[in-house]
Amino acid sequence: MAMMAAILRHIRIPVRCQALEFKPCELSLPGGSLLRFMSSHDEHLTKEEVVERVLSVVKSFPKVDPSVVTTDVHFQKDLGLDSLDNVEIVMALEEEFKLEIPDLEADKIDSTRLAIEYIYSHPMAG
Repeated sequence: MAMMAAILRHIRIPVRCQALEFKPCELSLPGGSLLRFMSSHDEHLTKEEVVERVLSVVKSFPKVDPSVVTTDVHFQKDLGLDSLDNVEIVMALEEEFKLEIPDLEADKIDSTRLAIEYIYSHPMAG
Protein backbone atom coordinates (compact mmCIF):
# COMPACT_ATOMS: atom_id res chain seq x y z
CA MET A 1 0.00 0.00 0.00
CA ALA A 2 2.82 2.39 0.87
CA MET A 3 4.51 1.57 -2.44
CA MET A 4 1.33 2.46 -4.38
CA ALA A 5 0.96 5.75 -2.50
CA ALA A 6 4.60 6.62 -3.23
CA ILE A 7 4.16 5.91 -6.93
CA LEU A 8 0.87 7.79 -7.21
CA ARG A 9 2.43 10.90 -5.64
CA HIS A 10 4.82 11.13 -8.62
CA ILE A 11 2.34 10.52 -11.44
CA ARG A 12 0.93 13.67 -13.00
CA ILE A 13 -1.82 13.50 -15.60
CA PRO A 14 -2.67 16.82 -17.26
CA VAL A 15 -6.37 17.58 -17.67
CA ARG A 16 -7.75 19.90 -20.35
CA CYS A 17 -11.25 21.35 -20.17
CA GLN A 18 -12.65 24.10 -22.31
CA ALA A 19 -14.16 26.73 -20.08
CA LEU A 20 -17.75 27.98 -20.43
CA GLU A 21 -18.74 25.44 -23.04
CA PHE A 22 -20.80 22.30 -22.78
CA LYS A 23 -18.08 20.22 -24.32
CA PRO A 24 -16.73 17.02 -22.84
CA CYS A 25 -13.51 17.22 -20.85
CA GLU A 26 -10.49 15.36 -22.11
CA LEU A 27 -7.78 13.68 -20.11
CA SER A 28 -4.42 13.30 -21.85
CA LEU A 29 -2.94 9.90 -21.17
CA PRO A 30 0.69 8.92 -21.67
CA GLY A 31 1.27 7.95 -25.28
CA GLY A 32 -0.99 10.67 -26.65
CA SER A 33 -4.34 8.92 -26.25
CA LEU A 34 -7.31 10.84 -24.87
CA LEU A 35 -9.92 9.81 -22.37
CA ARG A 36 -13.16 11.75 -22.78
CA PHE A 37 -15.64 12.37 -20.00
CA MET A 38 -19.19 12.63 -21.24
CA SER A 39 -22.66 12.21 -19.87
CA SER A 40 -26.13 12.39 -21.31
CA HIS A 41 -26.31 15.89 -19.81
CA ASP A 42 -23.49 17.47 -21.83
CA GLU A 43 -25.97 19.27 -24.02
CA HIS A 44 -28.92 20.92 -22.32
CA LEU A 45 -32.45 20.41 -23.63
CA THR A 46 -34.04 23.16 -25.67
CA LYS A 47 -37.11 24.92 -24.31
CA GLU A 48 -39.20 23.41 -27.13
CA GLU A 49 -38.10 19.88 -26.19
CA VAL A 50 -39.00 20.49 -22.55
CA VAL A 51 -42.40 21.94 -23.47
CA GLU A 52 -43.20 19.03 -25.79
CA ARG A 53 -42.21 16.36 -23.26
CA VAL A 54 -43.93 18.03 -20.28
CA LEU A 55 -47.17 18.38 -22.26
CA SER A 56 -46.87 14.75 -23.37
CA VAL A 57 -46.51 13.55 -19.76
CA VAL A 58 -49.50 15.60 -18.59
CA LYS A 59 -51.65 14.57 -21.57
CA SER A 60 -50.91 10.90 -20.91
CA PHE A 61 -52.05 11.12 -17.28
CA PRO A 62 -55.16 8.92 -16.97
CA LYS A 63 -57.46 11.54 -15.37
CA VAL A 64 -56.61 14.28 -17.87
CA ASP A 65 -58.47 15.25 -21.04
CA PRO A 66 -55.56 15.77 -23.47
CA SER A 67 -57.51 18.34 -25.50
CA VAL A 68 -57.44 20.90 -22.65
CA VAL A 69 -53.72 20.63 -21.84
CA THR A 70 -51.75 23.77 -22.74
CA THR A 71 -48.52 25.36 -21.60
CA ASP A 72 -50.43 27.38 -18.99
CA VAL A 73 -52.83 24.80 -17.54
CA HIS A 74 -53.10 24.55 -13.73
CA PHE A 75 -53.30 20.95 -12.51
CA GLN A 76 -56.03 21.48 -9.89
CA LYS A 77 -57.96 24.51 -11.13
CA ASP A 78 -58.06 23.67 -14.84
CA LEU A 79 -57.73 19.87 -14.88
CA GLY A 80 -59.62 19.10 -11.65
CA LEU A 81 -56.79 17.02 -10.22
CA ASP A 82 -56.22 16.59 -6.50
CA SER A 83 -52.95 16.89 -4.57
CA LEU A 84 -52.18 13.17 -4.94
CA ASP A 85 -52.59 13.46 -8.71
CA ASN A 86 -50.25 16.45 -8.61
CA VAL A 87 -47.61 14.32 -6.84
CA GLU A 88 -48.05 11.56 -9.43
CA ILE A 89 -47.55 14.00 -12.31
CA VAL A 90 -44.37 15.35 -10.71
CA MET A 91 -43.13 11.78 -10.26
CA ALA A 92 -43.88 11.06 -13.92
CA LEU A 93 -41.92 14.19 -14.88
CA GLU A 94 -38.98 13.04 -12.74
CA GLU A 95 -39.01 9.72 -14.56
CA GLU A 96 -39.35 11.33 -18.00
CA PHE A 97 -36.47 13.74 -17.46
CA LYS A 98 -34.36 11.42 -15.29
CA LEU A 99 -33.99 13.80 -12.39
CA GLU A 100 -35.00 14.05 -8.78
CA ILE A 101 -37.09 17.02 -7.74
CA PRO A 102 -36.78 17.81 -4.02
CA ASP A 103 -40.08 17.73 -2.11
CA LEU A 104 -39.99 21.48 -1.37
CA GLU A 105 -39.69 22.22 -5.09
CA ALA A 106 -42.15 19.52 -6.13
CA ASP A 107 -44.82 21.04 -3.89
CA LYS A 108 -44.55 24.30 -5.87
CA ILE A 109 -45.04 22.67 -9.28
CA ASP A 110 -48.80 22.94 -9.77
CA SER A 111 -49.01 23.86 -13.46
CA THR A 112 -47.42 22.97 -16.76
CA ARG A 113 -45.81 26.43 -16.87
CA LEU A 114 -44.01 25.89 -13.54
CA ALA A 115 -43.02 22.35 -14.54
CA ILE A 116 -41.54 23.62 -17.82
CA GLU A 117 -39.65 26.44 -16.07
CA TYR A 118 -38.25 24.15 -13.38
CA ILE A 119 -37.14 21.40 -15.76
CA TYR A 120 -35.71 23.78 -18.35
CA SER A 121 -33.60 25.52 -15.70
CA HIS A 122 -32.43 22.23 -14.14
CA PRO A 123 -28.86 21.45 -15.26
CA MET A 124 -29.31 17.68 -15.09
CA ALA A 125 -32.56 17.31 -17.03
CA GLY A 126 -32.10 14.77 -19.75
